[in-house]
Amino acid sequence: MYQTIDARPTIRDSYLEHLTAMGEVSRIEAELIAQRRHETLQREFDSARETVYKPDAQTLGGYWAGYYGGDERDDDDVETGVAAGQLTFTLARLTEFPDGFSLNRKLNRVFDQRREMAEGRRPIDWASAELAAFGTLSLEGHPVRLSGQDCERGTFSQRHAVLHDSDNGHNYSPIKHLAADQADVTIINSPLSETGVLGFEYGYSLDQPESLVAWEAQFGDFYNVAQVIVDQFITSAEDKWRRLSGLVMLLPHGFEGAGPEHCSARIERFLTQTAEHNFQFASPTTSANYFHLLRRQIKRPWRKPLVVLTPKSLLREPVVACDMEQFTSGRFQRVMPDPAADTISKPSRILLCTGKIGIDLIKERANKEIDNVAIVRMEQLYPIPYRQLEEVLGHYPDATPVTWVQEEPFNMGAWQFIKVNFDDLLFGRWPLIGSITRPESASPSTGSKKTHKIEQGELLDAALATVKVKARA
Repeated sequence: MYQTIDARPTIRDSYLEHLTAMGEVSRIEAELIAQRRHETLQREFDSARETVYKPDAQTLGGYWAGYYGGDERDDDDVETGVAAGQLTFTLARLTEFPDGFSLNRKLNRVFDQRREMAEGRRPIDWASAELAAFGTLSLEGHPVRLSGQDCERGTFSQRHAVLHDSDNGHNYSPIKHLAADQADVTIINSPLSETGVLGFEYGYSLDQPESLVAWEAQFGDFYNVAQVIVDQFITSAEDKWRRLSGLVMLLPHGFEGAGPEHCSARIERFLTQTAEHNFQFASPTTSANYFHLLRRQIKRPWRKPLVVLTPKSLLREPVVACDMEQFTSGRFQRVMPDPAADTISKPSRILLCTGKIGIDLIKERANKEIDNVAIVRMEQLYPIPYRQLEEVLGHYPDATPVTWVQEEPFNMGAWQFIKVNFDDLLFGRWPLIGSITRPESASPSTGSKKTHKIEQGELLDAALATVKVKARA
């Protein structure tokens, strides 16, 4: 077989014979073309080998003019609040639909509550804050695109961005009808084919730097089907090809007894891929901070993919909802101070955590009337907010011990990442004495709701020291 292949003319020779037979080019002209091409390639190759050579990021022209990658800059944080009138207008318009539209009666309470939020009579919950972020960006000229299985309604029946007339089945999306001159908003259910859909949205983001482009997994665990897109493109494309993307991945995450395939977005997998500020990883725990995070993604010119751990049970948790004033000013908080910081200024220990466990700890602390434990939440894990964390910890006396708390098993979650990136003495002032986690496990969680409740209770008791447990290094 190999002899037969070797006896055949090369593709170049075969094609040249075809062109010369057609009279399109002579053999001498073909050789000159090849020679000039070889000289060009050799010249570029020699230039690239010079020590002073700096590759030109050619992708940052055209649509990408004005955007940049590289390291996150401390001086480019932007104010992401919106005027009270704009927020009220957006929230109110989200509750309006055409005359004669028959809203499913089960949704009447949802929209009544949203009207109260628009009037400032009720704190703004997670889903409404998200739609407010989408809507205000659209009104400011930024297209918004969200896809994912069941993202129109929301997996947890929370979003209701696309409504269906209960009489005739016709749909209507209030967020697409905020104003005549708003930018396009596309919220569309996609097939349960994560690799294909995430790959499509990533490609879309490459040509739409001014747009908020997001993909939502039905549960954060499901992104593992699209791991190849994360590995080969989202986390590494800037390093490999100097291509930037502002794609947002929304991954519902939280241990609530639903079983091992419905609890973990595998924080540890993402964090092991962090380097050179290649993407952003955040786990906001208030509706306002989520609102500011989404708007920050578009309002600053630093373009990096954003992975967001979104809640499930916390979607309707009153502690997560925020008053309107928290949306009309300010910016995304990378580190969230303890809401009881003024009353717990000299704690016996500090609990450092991220995501849902922080809310669980705050509620449990209140239930048990504990007044000597501080709780600090890292809302952004990467790029690591060293400066902001030191500022928040600075509220407490030096030498106050710090313990990392997570609901994930010891070999999962963020603990190993924290351990690698922080010294045993945080900023030379606060000792990091270890972690409180679930034990090592091959599976993310138990499949038993009853067992989960027992485990979660033991974890909270250990963290708040209602039982004596030694933190693990």
